[in-house]
Amino acid sequence: MRIIIDAMGGDLAPQAPVRGALMARKEYGCEITLVGKEEVIRKILEQDGIGQLPPGVDIVNATQTIEICDNPSTAWREKKDSSMTVGLKLVRDGKGDAFISAGSTGALLSGGTLLVKRIPGIKRAAVAPIVPTGAGGAVLIDAGANSDCTLEYLCQFAMMGSFYAERVLGRKNAKVGLLNIGAEPSKGNEFYKEVHQQLRKLSEEGKLNFVGNTEPNVFATEDAPDVLVADGFTGNIFLKALEGTASFLVKGLKQIFTTNAKTKMGYLMIKNNMGEFKKMLDSRETGGTAFLGLRKPVFKAHGSSDAYAICRAVGKAADFVEAGIVDAIAENVDSIQLNLSEQ
Repeated sequence: MRIIIDAMGGDLAPQAPVRGALMARKEYGCEITLVGKEEVIRKILEQDGIGQLPPGVDIVNATQTIEICDNPSTAWREKKDSSMTVGLKLVRDGKGDAFISAGSTGALLSGGTLLVKRIPGIKRAAVAPIVPTGAGGAVLIDAGANSDCTLEYLCQFAMMGSFYAERVLGRKNAKVGLLNIGAEPSKGNEFYKEVHQQLRKLSEEGKLNFVGNTEPNVFATEDAPDVLVADGFTGNIFLKALEGTASFLVKGLKQIFTTNAKTKMGYLMIKNNMGEFKKMLDSRETGGTAFLGLRKPVFKAHGSSDAYAICRAVGKAADFVEAGIVDAIAENVDSIQLNLSEQ
């Protein structure tokens, strides 16, 4: 398996992508292609005492970089020799099994949609991070790619999220919940009521396992669904609130355990458990987020990803490829897409 990495994308590029790629090569055994300014990449390797590329790692030169100030809708086209554009073309052309970038989310989505292209029948690609829950994690879809959605978009998100949860999280007959302000079918605006009705219909037809509306606070319980469906606006607010809450909890606990000698002793007694708890809330562990609905696996790493986060993104991408998510969606999309198109 070969994973293509945008060496110039992200706040800590190029050091983090390059070092993360080498970590991933050792950790997961994947072959790696680094895309970016070759002289810059080699300089970093030299600084780390690496004279030659390790076996299984190569470089594809790209002379341009998409900056955060560039227009996300056109940057990939205006900068045709950027690391992101070249990387997307490589995965599109079968030169690698997945592409990872910590660069501009908008540019990656736009470039992915128009270069890699969507799976036939899929109306919109969606961002689908795996978020921590009391049930061991859930696929949140969409988490920010599509602020304005139609009924068909959300039903397709539910379907794609189900395949992801079943094949990557191991959730057989994955439970799908609609992120809403109340559990009752009557809750939410008119659009969300309509979505609820359609998801219920699809569930009755055996195409989904829809468990109804899911309030945001349910994510912390064992009753949390395996897939949380939302429009990108709602999903992104939920995700940002979750990340902020996690950061608040970790900082608060640290303050508590460093108050005095007694609390420090208490911390030493539960240090291992606290380490696991902190790891569960650490966004670096997530690594990368898949764009579901594209013809090839494209992953967005957090803009502030360090080398460890990039390494974890490679692991997530490898799991995604091995699970055959793209093929699963392509093989099953018609049953939902055609039904909704008739309405």
